[in-house]
Amino acid sequence: MAQALRTPHSLPTSIDATLELLSAGAYVADRSLATVVFLALRMGRPILLEGEAGVGKTEIAKVLAGVLGRKLIRLQCYEGLDVSSAVYEWNYAGQMMAIRMAEAEGVVDRSRLEEDVFSERYLVKRPLLQALAPDVAGPPVLLIDELDRTDEAFEAFLLEVLSDSQVTIPELGAIKAEHPPIVIVTSNRTREIHDALKRRCLYHWVGYPTAERELQILKAKAPRAPARLSREIVAFVQAIRAQDLFKAPGVAETLDWASALVELDAVALDPAMVSDTMGVLLKYQDDIQKMQGSRVKAILDEIKTGATAKAG
Repeated sequence: MAQALRTPHSLPTSIDATLELLSAGAYVADRSLATVVFLALRMGRPILLEGEAGVGKTEIAKVLAGVLGRKLIRLQCYEGLDVSSAVYEWNYAGQMMAIRMAEAEGVVDRSRLEEDVFSERYLVKRPLLQALAPDVAGPPVLLIDELDRTDEAFEAFLLEVLSDSQVTIPELGAIKAEHPPIVIVTSNRTREIHDALKRRCLYHWVGYPTAERELQILKAKAPRAPARLSREIVAFVQAIRAQDLFKAPGVAETLDWASALVELDAVALDPAMVSDTMGVLLKYQDDIQKMQGSRVKAILDEIKTGATAKAG
């Protein structure tokens, strides 16, 4: 969606307008998240979003790019990520060819040759450097996804980007963005992010949604699901998040499960259907085994009892 909508839009002028903007991208945000997004856009500050996997942190960047008509540049973090993959590297083959051609032509001015081969013509721009380049649609949305997968050395390198919207390349000097990109940093908190990086960002913890908000998300993202099925899905997911599981399902798993049940023409939950599709909702065998048989039936009975009481 972020690539489909490239007509530039102005930034929201209030928290309510930010809520409406996110809603236009089918993102159901609570007011506290909309407040942080609004302030980040107004102040030109990066946002650090922490929370469990699958709660919608990455989606915020995608939706902002789409509704604002901006380019989305994504840096997917991983262990061992370095400057050459994230920021820039030199086109060594092109440089060597230029040197050989210069030698063949008898060029002897070494300083001039060095200046030529270490020019932007031979610079390969990776995501962070791409995000600093001007764009006719406006500053892009830079998503630095799952920063906690990298090491502290890479975090330290990011400080210049986050505080000054610039990158220093030894051979060229500082390359600074004319207009800072909209930066979203996400972390699943598999390790603590350093305080120096946190200080450069506005912070928000993205938790699991309430039942009411999760139902709104389901209606927005999985509109084909029948109303009764949607209510039961949300009630079931909310109930098993309270269980002692290795990894509770996120909103992403709720949406996947709803889509799977719609494909199976389900109109309501029953124990057999839940057991057969549990692998869509839970991703660890120990968790799946815990949620079999009598435990599933007990949760479903409780859901139906609650629904009857509300109807009464």
